[in-house]
This record gives sequence, C-alpha cells and structure tokens, in this order.
Amino acid sequence: MDGKPRAKATPEQAHARMDRLMALGIVAQHDIAGRLGLNITDLTCLGFVLEAQGAGTAATAGELAQRANLTTGAITGVITRLERAGYARRQSDPADRRRVRVVADETAAARLFEVYGPNYQRFAALFADYSPDEIAVLSDWFTRATEIMSTSLDEVRGGSAEGA
Repeated sequence: MDGKPRAKATPEQAHARMDRLMALGIVAQHDIAGRLGLNITDLTCLGFVLEAQGAGTAATAGELAQRANLTTGAITGVITRLERAGYARRQSDPADRRRVRVVADETAAARLFEVYGPNYQRFAALFADYSPDEIAVLSDWFTRATEIMSTSLDEVRGGSAEGA
C-alpha cells in the first residue's frame, strides 16, 4: 500500500482507540442534539429521515420506529417534536393514505451542516492524508464494523444473532 508511514499498533491498541472514538462520538451527539434544540433520539431519527431522502425516498413513521427501536407512540412524539422544531413534517403516502411519511424541511440539512460542517471538514482533511488504497481499507473496515455493530445491537435487543 502506498501511503505515509504509520505508527505500528496492535489490534488491542486499535480496539482501545476505537472505543475512545465511539465514546467521544456519543458525547458529541448529545451535545450537538442540545445545540440544535433536540434530544439524542430526535437527532438520530432526523438523521434517518435525511438518509432516506438522500436515497431518493421518504421514511415512514414505522421505519423510523423500527430503526430507532421505538414504539409507534414514541415515534409519534419524535415526529411531533421534529415538526415543532422545524426540521421535518408529516406527509401522507400517496400509495396508502393511512401511512405517514416523514420528510425533512428544506432547511434541515443546512441547519445540521452549520453544526457538523467544521467536523466534516476536519475529517475530509484527515482522509486526504491517506492514499486511495488506504481509503478503500478504511471504507471496508467501516462497512464491516457497521455490520458487527448491527449484529451486536440485535443481540442486545434480544433478537437473532445470526451471521455472527
């Protein structure tokens, strides 16, 4: 792999650094949510709404509830708070009027980027320090680590741990 020389690290050291990053990320998300006038669950669900829109669709209330591991009653409260804060709105599903889709306000992404933007820029600079081959390894690692976290989350929630 062509890239800058890197300090050697054991898997244990890498794991400890990952744990530190994840813990800091959790603290940061709470602080960011507060700065945006949301709680962490609302911010997480808003992220799911924006992700769905980025993929060219709109999330249903049921999908949000499932992804956030919330009841339908709890997701109703999340959507209401997102509406009141001006981040999202309910929209009837044209294929099934009983289904509610949640779409982000046109200013939502920009409002989030005001807070996340500087961090994204710092990460972009960090990624620029890596070769394309190293970026491919990082991307693979993030993808596979996400799958592991998903399996772990299923286990914690009492679901199936197949594929582990």
